[in-house]
Amino acid sequence: MICQLNYTKEIKWDYGFLTKKCKDAGIEDKFGAHQVRLRANYVGVFLMLHLFFTILHCTLLLTTCVYLDLIYIDVFCYVALTAVIIAVMWPNINVEFVMRHKFMMSLTSMIAVMAIVSVDLLLNYFHNRNSDWILETIFDVYIILMIYMFFPIPYVLAAMLAFSVTITYIIYFGLYLGAEYRKKMGYTTRFNQFIVELCNYICLNMMGTYFRVMREIVVRASLLDRHQYVMEDTTLRSARAQERVFLHSILPPQIAEPIQDDIRKRLESMEKQHKMPSIKRTCRIISIQIHTDVTILYADIVNYTMLTTTLPVKRLIALLHALYARFDKAASKYSVQRIKFLGDCYYCVAGLINPDPNHAKCCVDLGLCMIDSIREIRDKVKIDIDMRVGVHSGELFAGVLGAAKLQYDIWGTDVLIANQLESTGMPGQIHVSERTLQMTDDRYNVFPGTDKARKDNFLRKCNVVTFLITGIDENKTNEFKAFKYPGSTCSIKETNDNGLSLDEELKKMPLGPKGLKEVVYEIFNFKNTKQKEKSTTAKSEIGSFLLNFHDSRLEYKYIHQPDYMLKYSVLLAWCCGMTLIYVQLFYNQKKDSFSVYVDIVLIITLSMLLFITWYKKICHWRYSTMLHAYSPFTCFLFKIADSLQCSLINRIGIYMYFIISYFCIIALMLNDCDRDEFQLLHIDSILYKYEPDFMMCFAPWTLTCMVCLIIMMSIIFTRIPFNMRIFIGLLEAISYLIIMFYQYEYVVHTSLTTNPYFLPEYAHCLLILVTLLVIFFKERQTEFDNKINYKWRVELIKKQDDSRIAAQSITILLHNILPSHVVNVYLTSLAKHELYYESYDMVAVMFASLKNFELTLPNLRVLNEIISEFDQILSYYRDKYRVEKIKIVGSTYMAACGLDVQIGLNIKNETRSHDSLIQEVQRARFKLAAFQKKHYSLTDEKEEVVFVLTTFALDLMRTLWVCNNDYRNIPIDRDVFNADMSIGISSGEVMAGVVGASQVQYDIWGHAANMASRMDSTGVAGKIHVTQNTALILRKYGIECKYRGMTYVKGQGILPTYFVDINANYEFNYTHESYYSIDVESESN
Repeated sequence: MICQLNYTKEIKWDYGFLTKKCKDAGIEDKFGAHQVRLRANYVGVFLMLHLFFTILHCTLLLTTCVYLDLIYIDVFCYVALTAVIIAVMWPNINVEFVMRHKFMMSLTSMIAVMAIVSVDLLLNYFHNRNSDWILETIFDVYIILMIYMFFPIPYVLAAMLAFSVTITYIIYFGLYLGAEYRKKMGYTTRFNQFIVELCNYICLNMMGTYFRVMREIVVRASLLDRHQYVMEDTTLRSARAQERVFLHSILPPQIAEPIQDDIRKRLESMEKQHKMPSIKRTCRIISIQIHTDVTILYADIVNYTMLTTTLPVKRLIALLHALYARFDKAASKYSVQRIKFLGDCYYCVAGLINPDPNHAKCCVDLGLCMIDSIREIRDKVKIDIDMRVGVHSGELFAGVLGAAKLQYDIWGTDVLIANQLESTGMPGQIHVSERTLQMTDDRYNVFPGTDKARKDNFLRKCNVVTFLITGIDENKTNEFKAFKYPGSTCSIKETNDNGLSLDEELKKMPLGPKGLKEVVYEIFNFKNTKQKEKSTTAKSEIGSFLLNFHDSRLEYKYIHQPDYMLKYSVLLAWCCGMTLIYVQLFYNQKKDSFSVYVDIVLIITLSMLLFITWYKKICHWRYSTMLHAYSPFTCFLFKIADSLQCSLINRIGIYMYFIISYFCIIALMLNDCDRDEFQLLHIDSILYKYEPDFMMCFAPWTLTCMVCLIIMMSIIFTRIPFNMRIFIGLLEAISYLIIMFYQYEYVVHTSLTTNPYFLPEYAHCLLILVTLLVIFFKERQTEFDNKINYKWRVELIKKQDDSRIAAQSITILLHNILPSHVVNVYLTSLAKHELYYESYDMVAVMFASLKNFELTLPNLRVLNEIISEFDQILSYYRDKYRVEKIKIVGSTYMAACGLDVQIGLNIKNETRSHDSLIQEVQRARFKLAAFQKKHYSLTDEKEEVVFVLTTFALDLMRTLWVCNNDYRNIPIDRDVFNADMSIGISSGEVMAGVVGASQVQYDIWGHAANMASRMDSTGVAGKIHVTQNTALILRKYGIECKYRGMTYVKGQGILPTYFVDINANYEFNYTHESYYSIDVESESN
């Protein structure tokens, strides 16, 4: 078995890699500033710990010492030292001050260290010179830990400062060993004792270095995650803003927002279920709202039919774009919402998005502006065009219908009245109803309505009295110009929301868990209170003491995440174990074989764990720049290392093995000491005045320091549950103190103390307690940083998912509003309001209308179900047989086939899941091949879109028949389904494009589109009405088309038209069906 080394996950937690990545991301300066804020927080923790340590130490001295003369000096020095340290270090809490004077942190830290070490050593020297007290230092372990863990200085300076402190105490220890008290120890014993103390200090510095490196890794990883979070947030905000601007330019927010939410929910459901959930008819929600006080404007271009027959299509679209762009800008100016345009018809509504008491005036003034605009363009292009405008006020229904190609539309009786006012109006004048006129003022020139309107049956039925507005009274022009509408604007406004800022996010990053320091900050540092309030959200999700997530699922995922820094913990634990073994061998006077065997086993097993965890990194160091095939044994070691990193149970097993190993070594040391013999010899030495054998038992202070190392190692081991580490550390401290106080109390009692008349037992207990508290607060801070980092990584993943879903929802929205091949160019030319158009030689266009379908609110719900069913059929015409839904106009469904520029290359023999469509296409192609006796040309290949669209039209008729049966037993108005559907189809050259300035609307123009509309309007219910050219193409595919006769077509005169022959089962009647049926079946098989 040969494998490759995969070190991609581990390297993301490598110190060098993170440093380089911060520099590459350009956030190294921000990392430095954030480090300053963190260090200021650490200073607060240090000051509280030192204050607590001083109070506890002084209290024990004053309450336990028999003679207080010398103790008063110590207490005074400790209190004075604490006051000096607080005064010196307190400015470091003020982040702004430190940012301005960056040298202060280093300077004050050095002063504090010098003060602590000086007081510690000078007091020992004072008591030795004046009272012959030889004392143990009390601040050596404490100050080294504080330098690495809480002092606000960079790592290099911290290492130098800690090294200096170590050298100072080693020199003191050497002088101490040379004192008269230890003259008879012997050179070898003194040297070994010196080595033991040196190992202790080395381990302390290693742990401090380990902590510094791990903390910087976590902080850099957190900063990079936060930087990426901000970048993802910016991307997400940009995507959502783009989505919002795009969608709200087509659909009002109150309609668009439910659609957006529905899309996102379905995408999330897809990811959870790995498929799109089925959508049942009963689950559809109709997106329609009622507006009771609005004004509707319909505008129609006069002589548009003449333009479509005389102008080239490209020039026609350019003219429409120029007109509609002006209309859109005018609509935005007068706070009017454009609904859509239908070829030459442009209609809009005032007071729709937001209530506007001036909605009638807005529409009338917009109409006058539109007339001025079209006349201005008419004079420029020298084309005889004008505009009729109809305006009516009332109520309407507004919303979207269907499930695909969503477009905002309006319905209602008042909408039909406005439309009828336009058709019965006069060019260049605004035809308004009496109700609208009453809602305006008297600044307009008003005349009675047209005779055509007075004779119109629909207007008479609705009791509508009409008037014509020709313009504004010149005497009131100034008043009109000064008038300002308080209504809202429909135009799309840019937002000032620039998203998140990395600097602001870093300032809001919580710097530590809740604790006593926050109370101190509130008392003494008021100006940081607001900043602290910003970070309370993250803190509230984490417990105060053991820092567990309140969300148990999040806590479970956190503790089970892989530990890619395990090798560093194992390395430190191995060093600590080797030090303990050396100390145990040093004090092993009996030289029994059992102790040696245990030490050998521990050395081998601990070294094996070290080798396994570091082997991948060693291989990465050696072979990262070259390809290397690893042996099966190496692959096996890789798998073991991965298993140790990724499994919480395995990590806990390693952790507990180290802890057990440590206490086995401690147990061997304790076992080597004969307490009774030691006590007897010690008493004899006092009576007979000779020096006892110091190697008879362990050195209590050495063992206490070793236990402190074990406690530190137990708590700082990475990726072990925090409460478990704290419990183990507390158990170790309590167990050791119980053993020392109740089993080896005499041995401890004979050791050196830290202050005159201060019992050594209390001094040992104080060191253990302080070490435990310091490590607890340090690791509590580290655990908080780790959990905040993990929480941010979870938020980052969610933000990335949101960004991806937002991007997908934009794509879905674009595909659900524009044809697929137009989506790619939307963000370029369309987003800049530029004219976009396409030219096609052969496109089939279809209009399908429900006859006698009154658009009431109950009927709109039924219509929504029908349109949605029609839209679902589109899914079968998506790939090789693409049919595009163009728009819905009232109860008319418009679609086209052949709009994809690659259509000629896309129509191949590949099959789809829609069996009926495949069967129809195969049969039609066989008919065409038999008809021509050869393979059809590229021109005939393009003509296949006519057959595909006719097949789609037949599917609509079948679907409507199914809907009729489904609703037969539903208690609704029976007249809804008494009507039938007429369909008109035409084919030929068309132009397609997007026109206008504020709303994206795709439409098609040309002779084929006009003829399809006429075929529908002059058609018969239950029939597919086609032009002669379309009928000839369908006959090539074997579909029978019956001649209807000569039909009058507006703008074209009398033309021959045809009905597609369909039987009672809604199937095509093919020519010579019996002759080809066997061959078609055999071909399909």
